[in-house]
Amino acid sequence: MPEEKYVAVVTHPVAAPQPGEAAFFDVDNTLMRGASLFHVARKMHQRGAFTFAQAAGFAWKQFKFVARGENMDDVHAVRDSALTLAAGITVEDIKALGEEVYDEMIASRIWPGARALAQQHLRVGRRVWLVTATPIEVATVISTRLGLTGALGTVGEVADGMYTGRLVGDILHGSAKAVAVQGIADAEGLDLKRCWAYSDSYNDIPLLTLVGHPVAINPDSRLRRHARDNNWPVYDFRSGRRAATLGLKAATAGGAVYGLWRGFSRIRGPRV
Repeated sequence: MPEEKYVAVVTHPVAAPQPGEAAFFDVDNTLMRGASLFHVARKMHQRGAFTFAQAAGFAWKQFKFVARGENMDDVHAVRDSALTLAAGITVEDIKALGEEVYDEMIASRIWPGARALAQQHLRVGRRVWLVTATPIEVATVISTRLGLTGALGTVGEVADGMYTGRLVGDILHGSAKAVAVQGIADAEGLDLKRCWAYSDSYNDIPLLTLVGHPVAINPDSRLRRHARDNNWPVYDFRSGRRAATLGLKAATAGGAVYGLWRGFSRIRGPRV
């Protein structure tokens, strides 16, 4: 089985699976537009969990992620902030929050093209797994709602039913994804040379090179070059991306943060 720190949650087994074959999908900017953790933070803000300054920091990182792709410093900063904010929250509350975040914020941001690719794999009998730095609770909700096989995600430490603010292991990112997928392959008897992997980020090269069928979706510039040099398929579902990116870059940093802050504030839920 995969290392305990990267929990594999099977949510919807595929009937008559194709022996030895599976597909692995990254989530942020691959399966959905933007970063799922941003929307978790947005929902937590609606519940009064943190301040305007903290929300603006999350918003600015989301803006940069959408505009230019993944940055490891931002990934780690968001991780550290989220862990601090999660300390003392119960597991049941996070599970319920994940359901709300999916319904209100993530469902409409799923790329139809990426979803169609996942469904095609399922139709021919391949298992489909999410492999993401997203918290396992949120990754499991996405996997369940899309009818996928299961999810690998980042795991928060729990004591007495509440999150401690620490991780079990580290964030499931970069080379850690390849380790986790190798664990699934060993447990499930997969032939990785007959498997697919999908990602938007150059940081996921270890995962993409682990399988026989790597695919770039909405790639950042480095991954796009790497895919071109290695004759990998590339899908870009970002219609109007070039015009939208130019418009965003024309905005001031303050204006961008303010606009994303308005996104945080548009729908306010009950405070707890």
